[in-house]
Amino acid sequence: MRLIAGLGNPGRAYEGTRHNVGFEALEILARRCGSPVRRARFQGETAQVTIRGQSVLLVWPLTWMNLSGASVLAARDFYKIDHEDILVLCDDFQLPVDTIRLRAGGSAGGQNGLSDVLARLGSNDIPRLRIGIGPVATGWKTADFVLGRFSKAEREAVNVALERAADAAEEWVAVGIEAAMNRYN
Repeated sequence: MRLIAGLGNPGRAYEGTRHNVGFEALEILARRCGSPVRRARFQGETAQVTIRGQSVLLVWPLTWMNLSGASVLAARDFYKIDHEDILVLCDDFQLPVDTIRLRAGGSAGGQNGLSDVLARLGSNDIPRLRIGIGPVATGWKTADFVLGRFSKAEREAVNVALERAADAAEEWVAVGIEAAMNRYN
């Protein structure tokens, strides 16, 4: 079993915001898998799918971004999933909107949801796929920026990046983090 968690904030007010691109990328994966029925579990929503012959649990934590680790931890513990078999999809305001970046581990880089996941799982060695939403516009506070919406031109670039993120997540499932990084970074 593999686990892919897309980070974001629950509720209509946050749909389409920069901070919710993790949710959006996971939605694309779910649609590609036939839009499976979701279940309320692990303080979030989950869907069990098959990607390239592998069983994968998709997890949308509904704990608010900064507490996402509670949901990921509960799913990890229930299924006894190894850290290398978890992939976290999240936004990154330090990357341009048309960029994705896969990493096998490292720091949270200022992403509070990812920081909570790493802290609760007790390891920085959790694969993650960062989706660019930046840079932060001049004069904006970071918190306001990440909760803001994309311009029309940015949205077009983000949509392309989200499709690439879904492709990269599928590649991660099929061949692992190193091969996926070589192809998508």
